[in-house]
Amino acid sequence: MRILVTGATGYIGGRLVPALLAEGHRVRCLARHPDKLRDVPWAADVEIVQGDLTSEADIRAAVAGCEVLYFLVHSLQQHGFAAKDRRAALLSAQAAREAGLRRIVYLGGLHPVRTELSEHLSSRAEVGEILLRSGVPCAVLQAAVIIGSGSASFEMLRYLTERLPLMIAPKWIHNRVQPIAIADVLRYLVGAATLPTTVSRTFDIGGPDVLSYLEMMHRYAEVAGLPQRRVLPVPLLTPKLSSHWVNLVTPVPGSLATPLIESLIHDAVCREDDIRQLIPDPKEGRRDYRRAVSLALEKVRAADVATRWSGASLPDAPSDPLPSDPAWSGGSMFRDQRERHTTAPASEVWRVVEGIGGEQGWYSFPLAWAIRGWADRLMGGVGLRRGRRDPSRLQTGDVLDWWRVEDLQRGRLLRLRAEMRMPGRAWLELRVDLNGSRTRFRQRAVFLPHGLAGYLYWWLLWPFHGIVFGGMLRNILLAAERNHAQRQAAGERTP
Repeated sequence: MRILVTGATGYIGGRLVPALLAEGHRVRCLARHPDKLRDVPWAADVEIVQGDLTSEADIRAAVAGCEVLYFLVHSLQQHGFAAKDRRAALLSAQAAREAGLRRIVYLGGLHPVRTELSEHLSSRAEVGEILLRSGVPCAVLQAAVIIGSGSASFEMLRYLTERLPLMIAPKWIHNRVQPIAIADVLRYLVGAATLPTTVSRTFDIGGPDVLSYLEMMHRYAEVAGLPQRRVLPVPLLTPKLSSHWVNLVTPVPGSLATPLIESLIHDAVCREDDIRQLIPDPKEGRRDYRRAVSLALEKVRAADVATRWSGASLPDAPSDPLPSDPAWSGGSMFRDQRERHTTAPASEVWRVVEGIGGEQGWYSFPLAWAIRGWADRLMGGVGLRRGRRDPSRLQTGDVLDWWRVEDLQRGRLLRLRAEMRMPGRAWLELRVDLNGSRTRFRQRAVFLPHGLAGYLYWWLLWPFHGIVFGGMLRNILLAAERNHAQRQAAGERTP
């Protein structure tokens, strides 16, 4: 079956595509930035096309020749997200109908009926209704909290539980939730592609357990081997205030924490489980909460996280690539450029470069990086706590603390785009090459200021560049030389 997947660069889409391929389907991925899919393991097995769901021409071209459309795009963290998602859903519904698709599949949020919903849940429900009215058979799957390595819901739960043995929490932690393992979500999504064409409706999907959020935290602590957590519920913490707390304690920024919390202010329990009659449970049954948490933790500890919530771009984060220097005429461009030669092989220098950030750090003035990270969190930014998906290997589109990998030419170039809050746009570029018989390492920081604040920002930080960037250049090469010497002493050959 020929299938179009939108949102393949996101958490769910990035896991759904290989699951569809494993079932023998042919997959086409629609992405605004196809480069973000360039390095994924399955890139060579799919057709990747560039386009935007808010462009009528793009979506019409993308659905041509397909039989099933997966609508997995949600503009949650962007300004005016409800209007953008409404337009995307309307255009997709029209294109699917005109192309004669046999099915649309959409993953929305579990929500109560006859209750005033948050803007986030209202938008998810509206998109589902638009797709159901498309005239194309549609399966709208509605899930509550998804438990899986790298999911935003799991990361929020994990960090709150691990970092706060005593927590003051809002009363919504007593609301009932029916969490579902990511493996079961994917199983339902894959199965929905081949549902009979007579089936067109919403389906609530959930795991076998119904728990309060407090019980979820307690059981997480048990699975993770942590002491019992103490939680003091108070009635004063609104979702907005709670999101600020989550922003400070967890890697999940307030802009994403707010809709996650708003989804929990009502009970999120399945009203029916009809999907199980059409897509039967596996022999071992649905994964219960403890098993889902255990598997997610195993993936995290083994650094085997296929996709993360942070894979999607943040609101207000620059998306344009770094302007080329000779052609740049859009205003001032500040640069801090440094280079040095080393006796370490280029492959050894690259090994250090690709392993930068996360637990390894940035090889210079850790206190300055930590202070800047906390300042960014206090301003509602991402800070340093997003870490990295894999401890040693990067791919285009990965997040790396407050950076995102914009360009990766393995062994030669790593270009990072800043997603911290600042009055301008910034990049950090690291290059490794051979200059004669020696390895040359070049490092460049680029800043495009926005207004007077941008100019002040650059010049206020300029005195620290020698410490931060100079130290980074020096320490990366020292690490590469030390590693090379250790390999030689151990009789290993540098790859």
